[in-house]
Amino acid sequence: MKLIFGRGPSVPLRLFSALFVSVSLMLADGLLEDFTNFRYLLNSVVAPLQYASNVPRDMLDNVFRQFTSHQQLLIENTQLKEELLLLRSDQLLLDQIKKKNQLLRRLLHSPFVREERKMLAEVMGVGSDPYKHQVMINKGRTNGAYKGQSVINEHGIVGQISYVGAHNSRVLLITDPTHAIPVRVMRNDILVIAAGRGQSDNIQLQNIPSSADIEAGDMLVTSGLGGVFPEGYPVAKVTSFSFDNRRPFAQVDAMPAVQFDKLRYLLLVWQTNVDKTEGTEDTNMPVEYGQQAVLEKNRNDAALEEQETKND
Repeated sequence: MKLIFGRGPSVPLRLFSALFVSVSLMLADGLLEDFTNFRYLLNSVVAPLQYASNVPRDMLDNVFRQFTSHQQLLIENTQLKEELLLLRSDQLLLDQIKKKNQLLRRLLHSPFVREERKMLAEVMGVGSDPYKHQVMINKGRTNGAYKGQSVINEHGIVGQISYVGAHNSRVLLITDPTHAIPVRVMRNDILVIAAGRGQSDNIQLQNIPSSADIEAGDMLVTSGLGGVFPEGYPVAKVTSFSFDNRRPFAQVDAMPAVQFDKLRYLLLVWQTNVDKTEGTEDTNMPVEYGQQAVLEKNRNDAALEEQETKND
């Protein structure tokens, strides 16, 4: 029977022949310059195959590089947002520091010094009760938060913590009807009380005499009375001042500096000159004392004005 495929040379002979040809070509390539062009031609023919074989690896490398770059950009973006928020909160005090420096320039041994520690917090949720203006944040007792702690953002005062949990806290906003904060008119240092009205874009100044030097456009900043809210942070801007002879006090409305419908990142503020290491039950007491002092002053001014009117 005749085989279709004939038997070829033996395997050792084939191996020896391949080795001989390989060695001969290497020697010829090293000794003869004529093989340079031939090697260049072979390299040109094989190059597309090399590129094609590297395509899967390059694609995987590009995908991995893009994913890594995206993750890195997200991390850097988050870090930059946090730094920007901290810088903007520090910038809020710039006008106050300039004004204090002008007033105290001659008192070289009594500089205006402000040292505060801040921590970034994120809003987790908004209260569902329409009559209470509160938000929940992702910082609690384990992070050092305490009841009555002041909360700000890059625009000004947001509110104060009303409840502290282990890992979250509830912030009472300055627009809440039960909240009041001692403030100062930046233009002339008049002390007043700003109270919430249950409206996110409006708060009201309480017990303001009709003769008070307050006008639309005046900026209200925290007065520091009570020791809870640090001094100098923006609170609101006066939008209207009206007086009715049938009422003992003027009606003064102001627009908060903070946009409460766009809250996301907040800052918790620790004042270095206030010790909060012990208990948190009485943190609201100083604010009440500060409010009482301002209210008493305004009542006295209104009574004096009424007496002068009667005398005239």
